[in-house]
Amino acid sequence: MSFTEGYNTEGIQKETGYSTAPSVGEEAYCTEEQLEFCPSVSDMKLMDNKLQLIEEQLQYLLRKADELQHRLIFSKDNVQKEDFTCVVPTFLKTCQPYFNYLESTARSTSPGQSPLPLYIYTQLLQFSQQLCSQLEQLVLIYASYGYISLAETDPKCVSHFYIGQCQVYNIKLSIFRYCQHTPFLASASNGLYKRMRWNVEHKKGTEAGGEEEQNDNRTEVTQGMEEEQEAKRERTMEGDSTEYYFLCYEDIHLTEVEAMREQTDRRTGEEAVLRMWSVGKWVQIYPDPDTEDINDWVLCTIPQGQYKPLVYLGEEEPPSCVATDCLLGALLSEADESITHPIT
Repeated sequence: MSFTEGYNTEGIQKETGYSTAPSVGEEAYCTEEQLEFCPSVSDMKLMDNKLQLIEEQLQYLLRKADELQHRLIFSKDNVQKEDFTCVVPTFLKTCQPYFNYLESTARSTSPGQSPLPLYIYTQLLQFSQQLCSQLEQLVLIYASYGYISLAETDPKCVSHFYIGQCQVYNIKLSIFRYCQHTPFLASASNGLYKRMRWNVEHKKGTEAGGEEEQNDNRTEVTQGMEEEQEAKRERTMEGDSTEYYFLCYEDIHLTEVEAMREQTDRRTGEEAVLRMWSVGKWVQIYPDPDTEDINDWVLCTIPQGQYKPLVYLGEEEPPSCVATDCLLGALLSEADESITHPIT
């Protein structure tokens, strides 16, 4: 049985019928209404067994990454360069289903779905973090030997790799990790460096209710015209539905007074620098996203944009799973505000 066949969120939930695990220090008890959803000893054992199988798959991938690293370091001179050039990209693709499973199982949420127990959620994301760190190290060492490029100006570069996908209600995230601190703009340096990227799609729900009944009273011609217009609107919305968010840092140069306020350690005569991490959004400036002139897109070799910070995370680089949590929190907060305060 393959990994993707052996593990899926729905299967775990149907077999266990669990509810959220209590936090540390909280008593593990259930009300009468929750009693049927509380995990029994056998349910907990089943979940632990599944976690063990998932960890075994992780250890297999970690060993493979170690083997590829040792193969490079202890290889003989007569090994063809082409043999090493495709090794890392191929292995990164091999790891994609595992990343997908971890992220989707831990995070994916839909209305009426029970959340994972906290310890399982945490463990799955720790597995993802372990594999991500190992792959990052593998990419960097192959790049140091000159077999792959990390420069985004190189069409064949391996500057970043895919670490999973999830969908939280109507928000679909595809997650990518940069192997090193990479300039936010490939064409120019603006002092901003990216570490992660999220492709965010907002899925549109369908309206239900009395619409079908109303359609029965319309003529075929009217319905056809409206359906065609709606299809055009959907195609337009789908084309612009993907947004891009980043985990970035920027070095802020402090004045002497600011340095004393921040209590930054530095030697006399040295300039104090504060590294600030944030999660933000790519906002396109040119071509204008709303332009109808196709020439602007055809003649533009590299789109121009700016970074709009949404959440500041402090001076320490957050783990990838924590950064994704912060982005989801910001997106869900924006969604709640738009529902509470609709734009008129």
